[in-house]
Amino acid sequence: MSSGNGASPEHITSYHGQPVLKEPVWSQEIPLYFYLGGVAGASGGLAYLSELRGNPELARRSYAVAMAALAVSPGLLISDLGRPERFLNMLRMFKVTSPMSVGSWILSGSGTATALAAANAWTGWLPGPARVARPAAALLGLPLSTYTAALIANTAVPVWHEARRLLPWVFGSGAALGAGAAAVMVTPPAEAAPARRLALGAAALEGPLMELMVHRLGRQGEPYKHGTPAVAANVSRAAIISGAALLFRHGETSRPAAIAAGGLLSLGALATRLSVFKAGFSSAADPKYVIRPQRLGITQGLRKGASRGDPRVGPPADLGSPATVR
Repeated sequence: MSSGNGASPEHITSYHGQPVLKEPVWSQEIPLYFYLGGVAGASGGLAYLSELRGNPELARRSYAVAMAALAVSPGLLISDLGRPERFLNMLRMFKVTSPMSVGSWILSGSGTATALAAANAWTGWLPGPARVARPAAALLGLPLSTYTAALIANTAVPVWHEARRLLPWVFGSGAALGAGAAAVMVTPPAEAAPARRLALGAAALEGPLMELMVHRLGRQGEPYKHGTPAVAANVSRAAIISGAALLFRHGETSRPAAIAAGGLLSLGALATRLSVFKAGFSSAADPKYVIRPQRLGITQGLRKGASRGDPRVGPPADLGSPATVR
């Protein structure tokens, strides 16, 4: 799996140039599923907090956003799986060591709780069950917003696995951004102040968190700087900056401006998910992102094995913190 003695890290190859890892098999629906799951989870929390703060109008509309996102999410997941029964099969057991199993149960539980809470908020029906469903929807919304980050970080794809400590924070801030942006779009400005604050706060966090994650990855973060991941990241930055500026200046007084700003912020949150998703394919396809950290771990005594060729595959700074190499 080495290109020979003295091979530089940039020229690491694998046997007959074949990828060491298979690329992820997920379809193009998955980035949208990541985005909508985050919006649903954070919207449930925003709705519950709005109720507690005496803002029923924002609560009703946030529950509607959460319910709409949850209604679409299973369809996207089933489309990726290919057959509906495959989603149902994931509910046959609860396996705490499997992010996919845990996520399927979280999605189902959140959907049930949010449906009850939304029905009560809009019609007044089922007040008894809704008293339990409202806090349940908010609590389940927290893991729903971030479990997809744990799901992809639990794979062998280097750019995802090595970012496992920061990726949930990136997804969490994106979920808050998407929920705030959606609520701003569907709520009159007079009642949307908490949603504006949530959207602006999350907009200030997501970009720096993404940059920090890529920086800490070192050379492992190179897939984010080329091709579709780079384009998506640039779209995300431009949309978030312009949307946040528009929302800050005119969102409180102009409904059309609030809708436009919410659309831009939503685009930014979705583009971040797409950038992360596509970077995983590039990372898995290039052998150097798999072989280099393995060699470094061996030379630093962090893992067992034998290293061929020149063991000096680059300083630890090239790969991020040595603690991320397993």
